[in-house]
Amino acid sequence: MLDGTGAPARRADVAVSAGRIAAVGVPEGTRAVTEIDATGRYVMPGFIDTHVHGDAAVFDPDVQLAALRQGVTTFVLGQDGVSYAPADPETLRYVSRYFAPVNGTHPGLDGGPVSVADLLASYDRRVPLNTVYLLPHGTIRHGVMGSARRAPDDGEIAAMRARVERGLSEGAAGLSTGLEYVPGAYAAADEIAALCAPVGAAGLPYVTHMRGYESLAAGAMAEVLDIARASGAAPHVSHLHGPPDELIALMDGARAEGIDLTFDSYPYLRGSSTLTLVTLPDWLPVADLDAVLDDLADPAVRNRLERDWFARRPEIWPRITLSHVPSDDLRWAEGMTLPDAAERAGTTPGEFCCDLLVATRLEAGCVFAQPPGNTDESVRTLLRHPAHTAGSDAIYQGGHPHPRGWGAFARLLARHVRDLGDWTWEQAAVHLAGRAADRFRLADRGRVEPGRAADLVVADPATITDRATYERPRAPADGIEHVLVNGVPVLAGGVLTGGVLTGGSALHRPPGRALIPA
Repeated sequence: MLDGTGAPARRADVAVSAGRIAAVGVPEGTRAVTEIDATGRYVMPGFIDTHVHGDAAVFDPDVQLAALRQGVTTFVLGQDGVSYAPADPETLRYVSRYFAPVNGTHPGLDGGPVSVADLLASYDRRVPLNTVYLLPHGTIRHGVMGSARRAPDDGEIAAMRARVERGLSEGAAGLSTGLEYVPGAYAAADEIAALCAPVGAAGLPYVTHMRGYESLAAGAMAEVLDIARASGAAPHVSHLHGPPDELIALMDGARAEGIDLTFDSYPYLRGSSTLTLVTLPDWLPVADLDAVLDDLADPAVRNRLERDWFARRPEIWPRITLSHVPSDDLRWAEGMTLPDAAERAGTTPGEFCCDLLVATRLEAGCVFAQPPGNTDESVRTLLRHPAHTAGSDAIYQGGHPHPRGWGAFARLLARHVRDLGDWTWEQAAVHLAGRAADRFRLADRGRVEPGRAADLVVADPATITDRATYERPRAPADGIEHVLVNGVPVLAGGVLTGGVLTGGSALHRPPGRALIPA
């Protein structure tokens, strides 16, 4: 058994009763109604995916299977500053459309308005995974300021802060920003710090997709730390990658200063996002989706794009593989690089990109190779850091998504523990569960201890393997056949059980208390 604290593995039976761990180390001869033979396996605390775009996909049985076959029992949602709540009908339409290539469409929201309490209720006991929700700054900003590209006035700051405070009172576990997505990208550090103040007062984290990575990572990290100092919120950096020596020096300096900084990362050298983010310049009105569509249909704008933007960055095209093309006429391009798809269409990459964005109403997604500064060694260096937690950054949309949603956690165990030794198995339980539970104040998760919620994983260290590849991204992992969530068997023999509709809790946080099941 690996208890999630980093303590040495030990041989022990684990007893579960009424959704909780009743005992660790059961007297010989004790019998139970249901027994799972874990001989030769590790019993581990359920893994917590600290960055995942499952806000709608969590209702999909294929996604549930993909997560559970990797031992993931909790999703942290509301990432990158864009999700469904709190939102009035206009904002719900905007975020649902803008982030459709990332989050998809929530099946239970009927036009809004949607509160944080409403959204959490839509998950509770309706999916086999636990769900934690971060307040999305971009959604809140849109609800108060629309797509305005300016600083807020005092009244707007007050209105946004009121939404943050209400969201926290309804169970949100922190605040997220996406500073490369709109409208969050229009916010300066002082705006974010003002909204993080109640988050810091509640002892909860500020989770951020920074304003840049790779060559921009050091400056972006400095902004994160300024926000943390001003607000008192503990910062958590999403999907961190970049020059490891520089970033680690910044992180270690911040932690020595007393800033409780953590981050997540995933073990791949390719990312995934909306095609608009990866290919379009910010001089287009990207927060006004219909205006962008009008511009992309305008020959003069296309000429300017080709001359002043696309021609100056030809290296971007071979790095892009199309993952999500929701167009009957162009769906054939899923899984192809953008240059190959353009060649098949008989046009240039820039022209085909514009055609595809128009045909999909900007809802296309892609997988892209990150700049050469992100190397396998930099990935390994960052994941060994004591501030690291695991996050898949999974995007489940499209016919050819990034494989990280099906393999990130299994890959960490198979490659980085068993094959490379970047962690011991004891350390893996900390990185995948224990530290994440501490970060998001999941007081009864993340460890195998009496009294804790019985989120338990039975993992075979010899056979756990990620099978998802860039060519076959939807292949579930092997090596984890049994998973309990809140004491309910949700995976048995590697398949979903009848417990999938009763296992997962939406984890609420009443003011002043750690996260507990609703």
